[in-house]
Amino acid sequence: DYGTCFQFGHPTAFKAASRIVAAMPKPFSNVFFSNSGSEAVDTALKIALAYHHVRGEGTRRVLIGRERGYNGVGFGGISVGGIPYNRATFGQLLPNVDHLPHTQDLAHTAFSRGQPDWGIHLADELERLIYLHDASNVAAVIVEPVAGSTGVLPPPKGYLKRIGEICKKHGVLMIMDEVVTGFGRFGAISSAEYFGVQPDIITMAKGLTNGTVPMGATFVTKGVYDAFMNGPENVIELMHGYTYSGHPLAAAAVIGTMDTIQDHKIWENAKKMEKPLEDAVHTLKGLPRVVDIRNCGVLAGIQLEEKSKDDPAGYSRECSYELFRRGVMVRYTGPNLYLSPPLIVNENHIDQIITKVGEVIRDVCK
Repeated sequence: DYGTCFQFGHPTAFKAASRIVAAMPKPFSNVFFSNSGSEAVDTALKIALAYHHVRGEGTRRVLIGRERGYNGVGFGGISVGGIPYNRATFGQLLPNVDHLPHTQDLAHTAFSRGQPDWGIHLADELERLIYLHDASNVAAVIVEPVAGSTGVLPPPKGYLKRIGEICKKHGVLMIMDEVVTGFGRFGAISSAEYFGVQPDIITMAKGLTNGTVPMGATFVTKGVYDAFMNGPENVIELMHGYTYSGHPLAAAAVIGTMDTIQDHKIWENAKKMEKPLEDAVHTLKGLPRVVDIRNCGVLAGIQLEEKSKDDPAGYSRECSYELFRRGVMVRYTGPNLYLSPPLIVNENHIDQIITKVGEVIRDVCK
């Protein structure tokens, strides 16, 4: 028999929660376990809506995502996500959802190293959306620090901080979806300090267990947590959860992953590898059909020309398949090649990866 964490707990889940919360920036104080990034996002959205409800502001139901954003495949995630293809076949989704514009403009941002100088003004579109819906109706804004699935779009300098300031001004919760950027990709458990922002809710998955066992996590600040703690002792504070939330095997994998990260200084290594990856990937500028290169943290995207109107991902797909045949696993998404090397990568590995990528681009994109 299996006793769920709805009414029971177990020491390993508490230990895992304590370990990862201790690594989080202040004032994050608590974590809600789930089984994937998609579940972590839907959990975050439900927490945001419930937070306003328990505080007597139940009119706050509007959720704001971002164009080209990817927030998983749950109904909440595809509603706030900004990739139309992901929701095209599912009819009406969540009501009361709006979207910020994305931040890419090749005329201003092409071949930027790290965060582009151009684009902070795009954050001010949030003011317009909040005014349009009325602040008293807006619950939360959800953004990926770096838009990953659309091809690695780093935020403009100051953009995320400005989003956070606008949210705070209007009493709107800021959710950072860190399923891609969290757990070491920016040299720490969260990229919040890297970008100088203080969100209210953060989602993570993937790296929590080193990908060995399904696990998602939704972190909240003490202020958000405390809002739920004022009810009677016998009342469930948040009517939400999954059968396998905090599963003992997944919780043990979290602890083992944290042990390995700390013993081998893996996050410190990732922090050191940001600049070598940046320098290496930008040597590909000028190769056939390369129209943009982007990097941030231990992430990089190489945008190729669209092969045709009917097959825009043709070149990137062919490059991805050929790289796999040559021993390098590189994901493609649209016309982009997406580099997300393991956090144990060293400079020699980076050189090997970029050399192979360059060779394949030359061969495929003649």
